[in-house]
Amino acid sequence: MGEMGLVELRDIEIFLTLAEELHFGRAAERLHVSVARVSQAIKKQERAIGAELFARNSHSVRLTRLGEQLRDDLSRLHQGLSQTLERARLAARGKTGTLRVSLFPSNVQELRRYWETFRARHPQWELRLRVSVYQDPFAQLRNGETDILVTWLPVEEPDLTVGPLLFAEPRVLAVAGDHALTRWSSVSLETVSDFQHIAVESVPGYWFDNYVPELTPGGRSIDRTATVSNLEDIFMATVLGEAVSLFPAHVNWYFPRPDIAYLPVKDMDPLPYGLLWLSAAENDMIRAFAHVVRDLGPLPG
Repeated sequence: MGEMGLVELRDIEIFLTLAEELHFGRAAERLHVSVARVSQAIKKQERAIGAELFARNSHSVRLTRLGEQLRDDLSRLHQGLSQTLERARLAARGKTGTLRVSLFPSNVQELRRYWETFRARHPQWELRLRVSVYQDPFAQLRNGETDILVTWLPVEEPDLTVGPLLFAEPRVLAVAGDHALTRWSSVSLETVSDFQHIAVESVPGYWFDNYVPELTPGGRSIDRTATVSNLEDIFMATVLGEAVSLFPAHVNWYFPRPDIAYLPVKDMDPLPYGLLWLSAAENDMIRAFAHVVRDLGPLPG
C-alpha cells in the first residue's frame, strides 16, 4: 500500500476530490493547490496501481471502473481516518467538536459579532469558517462537508432547514471601469437588461433567480449566459466587458478595484442572507449557533 502512494492523507484527498468534481481546476481550487499538483498526484497513483483511474480528454474527465471501485473503498477509509484524527486534534486542545460554516457573502468582518459570541459562549467547540463553492452549493451540506451554509434567501429544499436572518443588503452592479454605464450614478435592472449577466451551472434555478433575475420588473428577459465558477471568474468577465455583475453592496468595501465600478441598483429589493443546514444533521452546535444569531438579531440595514 505504501508503494501506491495512497497512504498519504493528502493524496487520498486529491483523488477523492477529483473523483467528486471530475474537473482538475475545480478540484485544485477546493484543495487550495495547483492543477499541476492534482495531476501529479493522480499520475503517481496510476503508475503505482498500473492502470488508469480517470479517463480524460480535452472535454471531460470521468472515473474508470477501477477508479469507481477505488473511490468507494477509499471514501469509507478516508472518512473514518479523518474523523479519528480530528477527534484526537480537538481533544488535545480541550475541544469536543467542530462547527463548520461555509459562506457565500464576503463581509466576514461585519459578521464577527456572531463568531465571537459563539466562541465565547461555547469554548468547548471549535468554529471553522470557509468560502463556499459556487457549483451545486447545497451538496456540501448533504455530503457532510459543512454544517451550516450562509447564503442568500429564500431557499426551498425539503431536506434543508432555513435558520435566522443575518443581514439584508441593497444591490450594486459591477461594471468595467470604462463601461458606458459609469456615466450614471445609479442604474435600474430594467436598463441593464441590455447587457450580458453571469450564470452559474448546477444550481437550483429559483435560488439563482433571487441573485440574478430571469426577467426585469417590466418583464424583459435578462441574458444570463456568462458562465462562471468562482468569484475571480466574475471579476474577470466584468473587467473584460463580457458581463455586468450583480452583487450585494458590501463588495464596495471588501473588493475595491481600480478597474471596476459599483453602481447602486435602484429597482431591486435588498438581498437577505441567512443560515441553512441539513435537517437530518441538526445537532447541538448548529442549534447553539442559530440561537446566537437569534439573540443578537440581524445586522442593522
